[in-house]
Amino acid sequence: MPSTKKKIGEAAAETTTAFNPIVGVHRSELIKSLGVVLKQAALNPVTFGQHFLNYSKDIVDIARGKSEYTPHAKDRRFQDKAWAFNPLYRRGMQSWMAMKSNLNNWLTEANLEEIDRARAHFILDVVIDSLAPTNSLVGNPTAMKRLYETGGLSIVQGLKNAYNDMVNGIGIPSQVDSRPFKVGENLAATPGDVVFRNEVLEVIQYTPTTDKVREIPLIVIPPQINKFYASDLTPDKSMFRFMLSQGIQLFAISWRNPGPEHAHWDLETYINATIEATDAVMAITKSKKINVSGACSGGITVATLLSHLAAIGDDRVNCSTFQVCVLDPRQEDSEVGALVSQDTLELARARSASKGILSGDDLARTFAWMRPNDLIWNYVVNNYLLGDSPPAFDILFWNNDTTNLPAALHSDFLDSYTSAPFADPGTVEFMGEKLDLSKITHDSFVVAGFTDHITPWRACYRTTKLLGGNTEFYVSNSGHIQSLLNPPGNPKAKYFYNPDVMDSGADEWMTSAKLLDGSWWTPWSEWLTAHSGNEKDTPKNNGSRKYKSLAPAPGEYVFG
Repeated sequence: MPSTKKKIGEAAAETTTAFNPIVGVHRSELIKSLGVVLKQAALNPVTFGQHFLNYSKDIVDIARGKSEYTPHAKDRRFQDKAWAFNPLYRRGMQSWMAMKSNLNNWLTEANLEEIDRARAHFILDVVIDSLAPTNSLVGNPTAMKRLYETGGLSIVQGLKNAYNDMVNGIGIPSQVDSRPFKVGENLAATPGDVVFRNEVLEVIQYTPTTDKVREIPLIVIPPQINKFYASDLTPDKSMFRFMLSQGIQLFAISWRNPGPEHAHWDLETYINATIEATDAVMAITKSKKINVSGACSGGITVATLLSHLAAIGDDRVNCSTFQVCVLDPRQEDSEVGALVSQDTLELARARSASKGILSGDDLARTFAWMRPNDLIWNYVVNNYLLGDSPPAFDILFWNNDTTNLPAALHSDFLDSYTSAPFADPGTVEFMGEKLDLSKITHDSFVVAGFTDHITPWRACYRTTKLLGGNTEFYVSNSGHIQSLLNPPGNPKAKYFYNPDVMDSGADEWMTSAKLLDGSWWTPWSEWLTAHSGNEKDTPKNNGSRKYKSLAPAPGEYVFG
């Protein structure tokens, strides 16, 4: 069922791991939230009993065939026609929907603090969705048909898939068929050379594809949580290849994947390493200026770098780009924000400190349980009940190519969430200077994703209020990572644009924005070109006499 696999992959691709408050959520907090639910039932038996009676009435209506419960048209779990036409399956689905509806209604009316209510709703949804009839063989008509059609081979293959996940997996169903992908061959395959390396990072210079290039180079600073090549997936999705086609001199950082022995690497370590990288880029290109771009937690690194450089009077950065990056985080930004408390953040800090790292596999597991329908149960059905292999999807391969965070950097990221230093300029000291983005006077470009639940576009809009200089703001029409991998020529590509950054807020900006066809890459490349100086002849070779090629792209650190 290729179309089903594609839908599963696309849904999972919208929920990639990334830096956000979830780095502070632990199963202990989920158990605590479940305890709130049970305590509320015990303390208010009359209220709970009333909703139980309502549920009983719903069950009677369901048994009589008079229930009006129907699944949402876009709920992929109930697309099989059996849910509509088979009385047994229809009643099973409606009974589950009635339970979910009445329990949520009970919580809505319960006497709880809003934060406790939000937490309780979240954990209750996780528990109830785990009980969906589609998650069992007998309760899933599609799986039962497959069992009959294959003479039982589907369940045999499903058991093999489950065994493989238990032996070789990370505690959750496999999300991607990784066999078709190989980094350096059909992913991260844009030609280039590693021209600088230190203990923390490699700098890759990409081979120009035009006769002329712009004088001021661009250096891409990726998140520390994932491998750098999200911007250089398959050739047709590669942002790097597109920027090269526009005559941009392109460099990218590839972070080393840290182990426990690197537990002491903090944000200052990464900033100092990045400054060394920019020194090398300027020396290679003979440019006194650079342009920088950062996505997600890479944007936090960029913001910290820019604030530090501005504070010490270093004006090497000519312009900056922030992609799906929140610099003023707030608990209400995302649905999992309700699960974050000072206690959970301190527990998270202590766990990574004890291990020396925040494991990429641990982060992937935790994140999967925050979006279980897209990242757990879809794959239970596909891999185990239907006996299919997971989709071969490039974004998911990249997302599952996890990296670790050193404990000290993880701690600094947690501090950036709690103290929001950029939103309260001049109050937090870093490397001997106060963090203050308003001192940045160059122009900036900010892009967000309209359906992004990890770094919501309204939260990204707040970034425009923090930066000095002129700021352009664009909203791509997709989610967290797919809003970025949105090349020209994609028929589904659209973006919102309003030339005015409103003092009144994000919703006012959106009200006046126009929805335009095409990719935001096009206006970004035009903006970046205008900020990249004059044209010059393309260098004959990458690197320089001092900075010779150390390895072909994508380098060595990406395989760590």
